[in-house]
Amino acid sequence: MEYLVMLPGPTNVPDRVMRAMHAPMINHRSDDFVGLYERCVESTKRVFCTSGDAVCLSASGTGAVEAGVVNVVQKGDKVIIPVNGEFSGRLAQMIEWAGGDVVKVETPPGRSATLDEIREAFDNNPDTRAFYCVWNETSTGTMIKYLDRIKDLTSRNDAMYIVDGVSIVGGEELQMDKWGVDVAMTGSQKALAAPPGISPICVSARAKRHMVANPPRSMYFNLARYFKYYEEARHTPFTPALPLLYAYREALEIILEEGLEARIERHRACSRALYAGLGAIGLSPFAEVDSRSTVVIALNYLDGLEDARFRGTLASRFRVLVAGGFGDLKGSVFRVGCMGEVGRYHVMRTISAISSTLAMMGHATDTQAGLEAAESELRGLG
Repeated sequence: MEYLVMLPGPTNVPDRVMRAMHAPMINHRSDDFVGLYERCVESTKRVFCTSGDAVCLSASGTGAVEAGVVNVVQKGDKVIIPVNGEFSGRLAQMIEWAGGDVVKVETPPGRSATLDEIREAFDNNPDTRAFYCVWNETSTGTMIKYLDRIKDLTSRNDAMYIVDGVSIVGGEELQMDKWGVDVAMTGSQKALAAPPGISPICVSARAKRHMVANPPRSMYFNLARYFKYYEEARHTPFTPALPLLYAYREALEIILEEGLEARIERHRACSRALYAGLGAIGLSPFAEVDSRSTVVIALNYLDGLEDARFRGTLASRFRVLVAGGFGDLKGSVFRVGCMGEVGRYHVMRTISAISSTLAMMGHATDTQAGLEAAESELRGLG
């Protein structure tokens, strides 16, 4: 029996996407590649809702994030970034390594910075050159819910606006051009439901001009090289992961066939169902209500419940995979992914398996109550 992968990435991948990787090998300097890569680029732009440029990097999501730093930040640039978990902390460190003067808006894990707190940071730092954020902090199950209002702050002095959307693009609404986002990126293995290894990054026209005029001290992540190769021949400057690009293209086709609005509503409905169902069996969310992610549900462990034993039993007996906590949260929370293919089956099986595992470990649960609570949130879902 295959695992049900309810991790915050990698996620379940449709058979259709997996089969796409069996395409014969081609020359990455050929017309065949041009057709493949053009489709990847154009479909990526549609998912990000941008008319800007897109690059489909053969890299992990961290590679795309690093590209989004080294191609933007100049030594001495003042950069504001909210920090409340592992990945926002890593992003802040990348910015510091690139020479940025980092202004952290720090909040406890489980709470995202409020818009007022971000506004105060801009008020106190009128010379800010860029705003970076981790839209969905995977380590804590929190999410920023005011991306559409940041441009009112960055527009004060034309500061760049960069969004790390590695774990959420394709599962939540992103209107890159409308919201004034200059750079955004994601990873193929998260809400896009493709295998790991392709990480698209989209860039506004003004961000592109900045990158071309200020190339980074990087060969592989020099985005200006990618722009040049695409404009001249629809190629990439370095050998791409061809089988993964085939899979990525197919995953994007599935997204566009479903429709972005329908896909986002499916994710939201499944998220509500997981929160309701897991709450009904006695588990409490780690994140505060106003900060809760719709694609990663972080849950507090019940007293006396040991992480490795719980997740190991869930995996071995019920073939359901969930993730543990990061850093200081290790052993105190576990995380359930709600992204990609997620639907009624995934939600109900996960709740039932978690409830059964808790019962096996001596914790009283009401599986029926959990399933009924979830179903009430899924009624409108096909």
